[in-house]
Amino acid sequence: MTIGSGDTAGGRVRRELGHPVIDADGHIIETAPVFMPFFEDFVKDIGGGDLAKRFRQVGGMDFDDMVLRPWSQLSWQERREIWATRPSWWSLPAANTLDRATAHLPKLLHQRLDDFGIDFAVLYGSRTLTTTAIKDDEIRQVACRALNAFNAEVYAPYADRMTPAAQIPMHTPEEAIAELEHAVGELGLKAIMINGLVHRPIGEGPAEIDPTRPNWGSGSGDRIDALGLDSAHDYDPFWRRCVELRVVPSSHTPGMGWGSRRSPSSYMANHLGSFAASAEAFCRSLFMGGVTHRFPELAFGLLEGGVGWGCILYADILSHWEKRNRETIGHLDPSRIDAELVLELFSTWRDDHFHPEVPGLVDAFRKLEPEPPFLDEWEACGIESAEDVRDRFVPHFYFGCEADDPTVAWAFDRKANPMGARLRAMFSSDMGHWDVPDMTGILHEAWELVEDERIDTDDFRDFVFTNPLRFYTRLNPDFFAGTRVEEAAKSELARLAKDGTD
Repeated sequence: MTIGSGDTAGGRVRRELGHPVIDADGHIIETAPVFMPFFEDFVKDIGGGDLAKRFRQVGGMDFDDMVLRPWSQLSWQERREIWATRPSWWSLPAANTLDRATAHLPKLLHQRLDDFGIDFAVLYGSRTLTTTAIKDDEIRQVACRALNAFNAEVYAPYADRMTPAAQIPMHTPEEAIAELEHAVGELGLKAIMINGLVHRPIGEGPAEIDPTRPNWGSGSGDRIDALGLDSAHDYDPFWRRCVELRVVPSSHTPGMGWGSRRSPSSYMANHLGSFAASAEAFCRSLFMGGVTHRFPELAFGLLEGGVGWGCILYADILSHWEKRNRETIGHLDPSRIDAELVLELFSTWRDDHFHPEVPGLVDAFRKLEPEPPFLDEWEACGIESAEDVRDRFVPHFYFGCEADDPTVAWAFDRKANPMGARLRAMFSSDMGHWDVPDMTGILHEAWELVEDERIDTDDFRDFVFTNPLRFYTRLNPDFFAGTRVEEAAKSELARLAKDGTD
């Protein structure tokens, strides 16, 4: 088979479709011998030799140094003593050398996209996915800037069919805005990836384990700041700058290493559901913190975690609001208890244990806890009706789903989702990672949802074309200008505008 001929399972599916396929989340694999000299020179130019030395000491952009080496250097006893999280291993394709090389080589990837049945791909990192989480403030910011500069240069010749996402560190709004302005305003990148969660120490410094208090952090001493609710900073200036620069943020944040995903022995136990857990925390924080209410123009990409958790969260938010909004919360007010009726019922239905003379009986019904400081926990969301819940959630969150994800069908099921909602699942190939054994079969695997009658062809169109298009053009209608899908994108956006859907 000739490379780029499209004579593949994915290519054949694409030829049968009457619309393009947009990959919302493909992956590149960084080639250390190529990018490390670039990064080190970049770091040295910015901060001099001392910063370059610190950069190398923390592993720089070397995946093995940053992630694998600390765990590998511990004995099994030491791993259990400090509960060191088992990191990923054998995480990149190896059996298919052509696919592996494709994820490394931009020119080869560009040539093979027709074999995958993909018209345009937005690309995210692999080894550098955790760059935004580097703890050293200065190194984190410089590393993100170096990475963005490298990718902007390397992928520029292939902009007609793919674009890299800039990495934006989110530890403070100031550093986030600085890199956003540089990546978008100076480098011209048009997709961005943020770390949707920031691990922060509890208190002023490293937390001491207090035996008198529950250890909710699995011994980590950290808390999860999900940027929307109860955050250490006000991130509204960053969200506002996203709107001004016409970019929508995607979160591609691993959830390993916190909560219950801290097995010292099993990468699989740590990986299962980890992206869904981090995406759910980020999404819930944005919604409850009122971000989608204050920034109705903005949308958020939640990548690699599927959409099943999104369906659950949407239904859960709605049911919680119905029972505990500012109007209905009154039915839970303990002062509503009828004291006389309590005594009468205990008198009538008494036995050896339950009788009306029990001391403090009425108080036990009426006063179960201190008076709450406020009653409306939904105030920031600006919700007046169930329709508001739907409208603050559904158009604002886009869920990256891989080809083998059966919960895509749930997202499009109007009967299963409250108020007939169709959540915005979008096709995400995840090519370049260990869970994609054959890049040419990705689209065909997604098409099996139609073959198995879990979704119809209109749903599939939304999955692989309309929803990725909606997301990336949310603030920038020209996102696909100059690309292979430019005309189809314009036509689809015009159709959506005519139908009154965003």
